[in-house]
Amino acid sequence: MDKQKVLSPEERSVLLALIEGIPLVERPYMEIGQKLGLSEDRVIEIVKILIERGIIRRLGATLRHNLTGYEGNAMVAWKVPEDRLDEVGSHLAEQPFVSHCYVRETYPDWPYNLYTMCHAKTKEELNQLITEIAEKLQIEDYQVLYTIKEIRRKHAQYKIE
Repeated sequence: MDKQKVLSPEERSVLLALIEGIPLVERPYMEIGQKLGLSEDRVIEIVKILIERGIIRRLGATLRHNLTGYEGNAMVAWKVPEDRLDEVGSHLAEQPFVSHCYVRETYPDWPYNLYTMCHAKTKEELNQLITEIAEKLQIEDYQVLYTIKEIRRKHAQYKIE
């Protein structure tokens, strides 16, 4: 087993608490610490360790874009040459209107291998952003799959062994 990914009992408990959601209080790490029998400083230290080890990539809020007036929301499936996946993926991931960027498997009837979730205030603005970035990256084959209705949105729940 990779020692880098082995969690101590304290690290595991803090990680599980973070997965449940950071409390919306003035001192969230103090509240987490109180629940776990740890000091606020120790919780912050463990979070820093988990970030340094790459177990936590980032901590942040998840914005429900559809409730904040963002009506231009779509998954864009891009057909990118294999030798350009890293270049194009990195460029797309840096765009402020892109929230997610993934490489996925292709199929004979679906040749798209790079996927982005894109957001803008309006559908028209989103169309313009997608067209501009496609032209800049010289990617001609892509499909824009607009969000019609959000059925459910929740944070992933990870089972930590």
